[in-house]
Amino acid sequence: MKSVSTKLWTKVTGIAKRIYTPFQLNEDQVPHIKRRFTLVYSRDKEYLFDIPEDRDTFFDNATRSRIVNFILRRKSFSTDKNDAYSFGINKMINDNIYTAAYSLHEGHWKPGSAPNERKLLFDHWGNWRNMFKVQPLEHVRNYFGAKIGIYFTWLGFYTMMLIPASIVGLVVFIYGIAVAPDSYPAKEICDPKNNFTMCPLCDFQCPYWNLYESCSNAIASRMFDNGGTVFFAIFMSFWGTLFLEFWKRRQASMQYKWDLLDYVREEQPPRPEYLARLENCTHYRLHPITGLKEPHLPFWTKRVPIFLMSYSIMFFLGFLAIAAVFGVIAYRVSVLAALQVLTKDRPTSTNSSLVATTTATIYENASLVTTVTAACINLLIIIILNMIYSRLAFWLTDLECLRTQKEYDDSITLKLFALQFVNYYSSIIYIAFFKGRIIGRPGKYTTMFGARQEECAAGGCLIELCIQLAIIMTGKQLFVNNFTELVLPKLIKMIKRCLSKETKAEKASRASYEKDYKLEAAQTTSLFYEYLEMVLQFGFLTIFVAAFPLGPLFSLINNIIEIRMDSSKMITHLRRPLADRSPDIGIWYSVLYGISRIAIISNAFIIALTSDYIPRMVYLNSYSKDDSLKGYLNHTMSYFNTSDFEADHRPTYAGSEHIQICRYRDFRNPPWSENAYEFSQLYWHILAARFVFVVVFQNVIVFITGLIAWLIPDVPAQLKVQIRREAYISNEIIIKTELLRAQGKSPEEGEAAIEAISDVGLQYQQDDTGSAKLMFRKSPGNSPEREEENIV
Repeated sequence: MKSVSTKLWTKVTGIAKRIYTPFQLNEDQVPHIKRRFTLVYSRDKEYLFDIPEDRDTFFDNATRSRIVNFILRRKSFSTDKNDAYSFGINKMINDNIYTAAYSLHEGHWKPGSAPNERKLLFDHWGNWRNMFKVQPLEHVRNYFGAKIGIYFTWLGFYTMMLIPASIVGLVVFIYGIAVAPDSYPAKEICDPKNNFTMCPLCDFQCPYWNLYESCSNAIASRMFDNGGTVFFAIFMSFWGTLFLEFWKRRQASMQYKWDLLDYVREEQPPRPEYLARLENCTHYRLHPITGLKEPHLPFWTKRVPIFLMSYSIMFFLGFLAIAAVFGVIAYRVSVLAALQVLTKDRPTSTNSSLVATTTATIYENASLVTTVTAACINLLIIIILNMIYSRLAFWLTDLECLRTQKEYDDSITLKLFALQFVNYYSSIIYIAFFKGRIIGRPGKYTTMFGARQEECAAGGCLIELCIQLAIIMTGKQLFVNNFTELVLPKLIKMIKRCLSKETKAEKASRASYEKDYKLEAAQTTSLFYEYLEMVLQFGFLTIFVAAFPLGPLFSLINNIIEIRMDSSKMITHLRRPLADRSPDIGIWYSVLYGISRIAIISNAFIIALTSDYIPRMVYLNSYSKDDSLKGYLNHTMSYFNTSDFEADHRPTYAGSEHIQICRYRDFRNPPWSENAYEFSQLYWHILAARFVFVVVFQNVIVFITGLIAWLIPDVPAQLKVQIRREAYISNEIIIKTELLRAQGKSPEEGEAAIEAISDVGLQYQQDDTGSAKLMFRKSPGNSPEREEENIV
């Protein structure tokens, strides 16, 4: 069995490698950077490291720029020792002493330029020809630093994880297309013989209508409202958990490769804007970490009023997004009513004019036209509100006068994520959980501001939720974001080039810092917007995935484009950002985890309330005579006696007085029963089934996902062993080397002792830090030739 399983596993991995090969980079063009065994550098123990003859190459350029930035941010530029404010390059830029401070790009990226790291990254990372190739993450980390490297590692991993979700979503969508025309509910709606006369959709002018007129809407709804929807919701709940757990393992691997396991965040100096605001402050206190005397804002008298005002404005902005949703609701109600009035001009068999045909088409698809146009208007409102929110969020955070850049970034993250969450999701949440729930019944409709609330279409609200998701999600990602990140920068660059009077010779003669100065400044919040965009996408995919199985596929396409756009922007349009270090994706992991938990509850309620899955199952198992959905449509329709209409709501168009009974979607007693128009026993049966489904679905998924998270370790077992072995070997080498120094011997004289330590059977590879190296030789028993291993 072991032999068979080994052969099978070898064959499977071989097939996987062959499939993966076309997506690999050419190692001759993009050399692989091997990992070296590293130790934290200390000037006091420089004898442990192999210092090259050219000491300028001891650290790579990214590390050197970070060291220079560390010095410049803390260097005082005032001769007055009592001046606590005059220090740091950022303060000098804020005071307009300097206009900018940035690291230089290494060479040029355009074709024909001399080979350099920047050109290599553009040719094999930022170029659209390599759209389907893996990313050269080691080179990205070397050039831009670990913080940006971690972002692109996470984005690439997220994109890879979307592949199985896209395949399953596409299969579920194809299954929906296949079963939609043959489903009994859709067949019964499309059958003119049933001739269900439906109650008017608005008061006074709206006519009675026939249910078969909503045939196309019903078929489209069955494409997304079927058994595959439940399966896909369960699958995506597991997918979200697996994505987060496997990312933790991937993150641990990158932390090991990039020497971030023991990373300690340095104490940040005060922001120059903070010092400028407090320049006339008279209240000082000693900082508990640095021990320096700094200006301080009293908490109760200064900070509390500012925070109250800031978050009060945030609540108002949130209500503004909700008010926009109510505006779109009013648009939908009024437009649908207006389109229903077109029934007076519906074409006859003798009238085949273009106008009459168009009128009939619009009338038959009134619900679809209303939903699509409302979603487009909603998308436009979202874009406008986002512009307002971004400006106001930064203004409010500036008012809070936060001390460090990390405090500032955390505050702006909370504000913008909360505002954009409300902005993007409020209209979708309304359709998913509130639309058509509290409308009342004919003769006693629930009104708001004197108007009836809107109802779901004949096929249910799930198809409307799908359309809303498709337009907002794809419109935001594939069009709005791509336009602002790809098209707009090129247009601005083209305009600047046309307005510039500089010749090519003058451009070529400019120094590199002058060329880089023409580029856009790399803001500290640039990665924030990239993370925010992907986190919102993750929310669309997980929270509302039951309504839109094609969401992962569209996200996959968007992310493939996004990686190349972001990489190209980093290389060609922005000044070189500071090569900062970060061991993880920060607070965004907690946000993703929270979204994945919310998604379980959301999908349970979408299946139970928004779709017709539970009513169909109840009918199939408790009321069907032949174990089919035959007769289900009539089962879900209630009766209404038109004489029970109030005078203020009775239809007034000619011929309406001849209709005695109309039907409407609800589970209520008929007018001839003792408890007329009260909820029927079937209503309470379905409500109980929905409640049971939500409870069971939620608890089972939470238990299984929790079990999966517990079973999958955050750090691979092999990596744990390797980390411990390297820690042991590094300590032993340090001890032996220190002992040799204490005995007055050189390290070369103790090679035999070091070889004994290194004779552990582990194969250490070169690291990509480009730092110094301590030399030792492996045991001859491990290799026929002695070769030097590098320990930094």
